[in-house]
Amino acid sequence: MRINLFVFIFLILGLGSNAFGQDTLPHISVKKTITGKVVISWKNNYGATIKTINIQRSIDSIKAFTTIGTVLNPLNRDNGFVDGKPPAEKMYYRVFIAFDGGSYQFSRSYPALKDTSVYIANLQETNVPQPSGFIPSRYIYTDRENNVIINIPAATIKKYSVKFFDANDKFMFEIKNIPEPYLTLEKVNFKHSGWFNYQLFENEALLEKFQFFISKDYKKGSQSADQGKKNN
Repeated sequence: MRINLFVFIFLILGLGSNAFGQDTLPHISVKKTITGKVVISWKNNYGATIKTINIQRSIDSIKAFTTIGTVLNPLNRDNGFVDGKPPAEKMYYRVFIAFDGGSYQFSRSYPALKDTSVYIANLQETNVPQPSGFIPSRYIYTDRENNVIINIPAATIKKYSVKFFDANDKFMFEIKNIPEPYLTLEKVNFKHSGWFNYQLFENEALLEKFQFFISKDYKKGSQSADQGKKNN
């Protein structure tokens, strides 16, 4: 999604909680993010008949499932859960659904697979000349067109916000309640080339404090004279 800051506020007001890559119960979507967290998400078409939804995981796909969480509001149409610390590289997930009247149902088990669309996009976009020795963040970085990318796969599950500052730490603007996993802020929002700082918050806790570099109109096969002039 490409965003100009001047229309962003209207988009925030109009966008709901659109979970990415969701399936409809009793099917679920299970994706592993670039940070190693696992996002389990789904759409609920059962309506008000659902009483409880528990998230379960196992090291295999058949047995030894344990409950790792319960959804606070199982009636939400778009819903999900984040497993922040999977105990093993390869895990399987399912949900237990209890209905009014005592009936229940298990989803089938799903392996936690890397979200390859996010990985490929991230790899392609960060393959842009950067100042010597600088490694961009995996969350906020610039693309080939010098737009600023906000790439947070769990944005529909948790509350994220970001504050932007210039190279002298003078506050510029803030984006509250990032509405979806992938946003593009057009370079015109930053007015000039050079270094910019930011603070990324997850549920109001500081997740990352870092910076990114916007070069002068980068063209393939060449580097801007601005690159390498990093502000310390």
